[in-house]
Amino acid sequence: MHQETDIDTFLKLAGEIPVIDVRTPAEFKQGRIPVAHNIPLFSDAERKSVGIAYKTKGRQHAILKGMDYARPKMKSYVEKALKTSPNQNLLIHCWRGGMRSASMAWLFEISGLHCHVLKGGYKSFRNKVLACLNETYPFLVIGGLTGSGKTGILRSLAGKSEQILDLEGLAHHKGSAFGHIGEKAQSTNEQFENDIFWTLNQLESGRIIWVEDESRGIGKNTIPGGIFERMRQAPLIFLDVPLKIRIQRLVKDYTGCPDELLLSSIEKISKKLGGQITREAIRSIHIKNYAKTAELLLRYYDKTYLFSLGKRDPDKVFRIRIEDLFSYEASAEQILQFVKQNIHTWNLFN
Repeated sequence: MHQETDIDTFLKLAGEIPVIDVRTPAEFKQGRIPVAHNIPLFSDAERKSVGIAYKTKGRQHAILKGMDYARPKMKSYVEKALKTSPNQNLLIHCWRGGMRSASMAWLFEISGLHCHVLKGGYKSFRNKVLACLNETYPFLVIGGLTGSGKTGILRSLAGKSEQILDLEGLAHHKGSAFGHIGEKAQSTNEQFENDIFWTLNQLESGRIIWVEDESRGIGKNTIPGGIFERMRQAPLIFLDVPLKIRIQRLVKDYTGCPDELLLSSIEKISKKLGGQITREAIRSIHIKNYAKTAELLLRYYDKTYLFSLGKRDPDKVFRIRIEDLFSYEASAEQILQFVKQNIHTWNLFN
């Protein structure tokens, strides 16, 4: 007989036991527990058909129809489950902890597997996510104009065992009109929220969480309101990096991609750039003068970022002139030393 497990216990066990999501592929794609494997009881079309049967002919008829769909696939369900869990323990959930998860747990149990079913299903997980995203976190924000190396420094901090929340990494987008270049397709916003929760849930309490300064939108994903508000209230370390170095970084990061991607990205922001700058930027790409293109685009991005920076509490903005412009690791160490000297005045944990 399978066990029903509350969400907190379920998440603790998920570090050791495989999670099986028995919802349809479409539900799984919309949003999932990040470590879950999808073994759907029904296909998208089958679930729709069962739902129609329930509404038109009643519960019993819908159950029988579901059995017709599931019977030919029972062996494959078990084979997939056994492959997923060599130790024969599974965590299972559906949408609300109802018949789909109970039915699959029954099948897996009679096949020799031991199952924990999530009470309340994926819905209880989402409730946990949404509550977590409105909690208070001890963020320290890395800011700076485009090309300052914020992402590289953030990831170097992770290499020094600092705790980070890499929003651009989770969103698969670098945040600008060019941010999709070189990245895989973005997930739904629901999944973006789930991934943020999953990251935060792994971190130790009572320690700094480093995050890069971002606009509310990262590509098509949106930073949750509670998280964004905490970021805006947190101390910000502003990286002071010369324009020449920023241009060099942008040229290095983007000139390996097809010119067509650069041109289409410029077109996206052409109204904001203005006609003259847009024409000059496009011409510079055509003649392979990528440094000139970067310089022209930075006029727009710098102005936009400084406007946003001006909305912050000036007493919480700390400017650092980066001493080693070519080493993210050295810059990360410089920032850590600065924070060590000043953190006692910031009240991060109150």
